[in-house]
Amino acid sequence: MKTKKTIFVAHPISGDIQGNVEKILKICKEIHNETTIPVAPYLMSLRYLDDSESEERDLGIGANLETFHRGYVDELWLFGDTVSPGMKEEIDLALSLGIPIVAKTEGTKKSLQNIISE
Repeated sequence: MKTKKTIFVAHPISGDIQGNVEKILKICKEIHNETTIPVAPYLMSLRYLDDSESEERDLGIGANLETFHRGYVDELWLFGDTVSPGMKEEIDLALSLGIPIVAKTEGTKKSLQNIISE
């Protein structure tokens, strides 16, 4: 039996939340296969937390980061036109924990290069 990889799917949320959720669900469907399991805990958090309220947003981000701390995430994949502040936190944590980061779009490739060169 092959070991499956858990991939944290990072994508901007703020702004067009519903549109971004649809994009994330599409990404998850595309990458979910026999060897890859997408992980996007923030999709569930968005069902009951208000992203526009800083306290609730922080709770959601904290839950995301906990998946990294617990060793559940094998790789961080970046999607979207740019890296959002929440994604930046995920990148910083992945770097500190030695979790591989893969920028999947041109926008995130540029942003990731800038973050790494800081």
